[in-house]
Amino acid sequence: MPELRKDPVVGRWVIISTERAKRPNDFSKNSEPLMEGQCPFCEGNEGMTPHEIYTISNPGVRKPDTRGWQVRVVPSIHPVLRIEGDLGRKGSGMYDMMNGVGAHEVIIETPKHMSGIADLDESQINKVIFAYIERINDLRKDRRFKYVLVFKNYGALAGASSIRHSHSQLIATPVNPKLVKEELLGARRYFDYKERCIFCDLIKQEIDSQDRLVMDLDGFVAVTPFASRFPFEVWILPKDHSCDFSNIKKPQIEYLAKVLRTIMRKLKRALGDPPYNYVIHTAPFRIPKAGYWRTIEQDYHWHIEIMPRLTKVAGFEWGTGFHINPTPPEDAARYLREVNENA
Repeated sequence: MPELRKDPVVGRWVIISTERAKRPNDFSKNSEPLMEGQCPFCEGNEGMTPHEIYTISNPGVRKPDTRGWQVRVVPSIHPVLRIEGDLGRKGSGMYDMMNGVGAHEVIIETPKHMSGIADLDESQINKVIFAYIERINDLRKDRRFKYVLVFKNYGALAGASSIRHSHSQLIATPVNPKLVKEELLGARRYFDYKERCIFCDLIKQEIDSQDRLVMDLDGFVAVTPFASRFPFEVWILPKDHSCDFSNIKKPQIEYLAKVLRTIMRKLKRALGDPPYNYVIHTAPFRIPKAGYWRTIEQDYHWHIEIMPRLTKVAGFEWGTGFHINPTPPEDAARYLREVNENA
C-alpha cells in the first residue's frame, strides 16, 4: 500500500508508492553520447569561453585564459542574472520587482574531456570543492547578494547543456531562494522548540537506525532521506554541526571529496550513469540588521542533496506539491550500501 511521509524539516509530504516499486535496473539509462568536435571547456580552447574569473593552476607562471589550469571558473554565456547594475527595488501596485542583478558562473571541473564527476579522482574533486568555497567567499563581499547556490546538472533530463564536459554552476541571488528559506524556517522552528539542530538529530537517528544510512565515513554521512522526493535521492551531511559550507577546512574538504566521489560512483554503478542534479544548501550571507536571525549558526546545518532524475514530474505533482517516489528510501540505501563502486 502507498505510504505518505512528511519531511521533518520543511513539512513537505511525499508519496512512497510501493505498488509502483522499481529496482535500479528498471529505470531508463543515460545513453547520451559525448559531444564530438571542439569542446569549449577543454584545455587549449580557453578562447572559446568568456575571460576566466578564477583558476586553480599548475605550478609556475601562467597567463590568464591559457593552458596549465586544473579548475577554471568563467561567467556563463547565458546568465540567469547579470553582475552589472543596481537592484532598483520598486513596486507596481501590489507587485514587487527588482532588476535581475546577480552572478552566474560555470565551474569547469577538469581540463580533460570527461563527462561526469564520478569519473574524476579524489584530488580533482578536492580542487572543485575548494573552488566552490573560494567563489562563495568572494561573492560574499558583494553587499547586493544574499545567497549563492552551487549546483550541478548532469544529463539532458536534469537540464544539462549539450556540453558533455564535467562542470557545475553557481548563481548568486539578491534574495534568499524559497526552498532554502523553507528549510531555514523549519530548522528554526525545531530549534525554538527543542533547542537542538534538526539536522544533527536526523544524523543521530539515521546512524542509530541504519535503515537509510548509505555511508558513515570521515566525519560525513550519506543518507537516503526519510521523505525522499526521488528514487535513490541521497543527502551528504557533516557530522559536526556547521551552518556554512564555505567554513569547511582543508582536511574536511579531502574527506568530503572522498565521500562525494564514492556516492556518485555508487549511483553510476547502480543506475547506469543516470541524469541527476545536486545542490549545496548552505546558510545565507549573514548581514546583521534589525530583526537579524541570531540563532542561525546553531539551528541550520549545510548539506548536499543529490537527486537522480529517474522519474518524471507530472500534473499531480505540479498541482499538489506532492512528489511520488516508487522506490522506498530504505530499499535504495540497502542497495547502495551493497554496490561496489570500484567494480
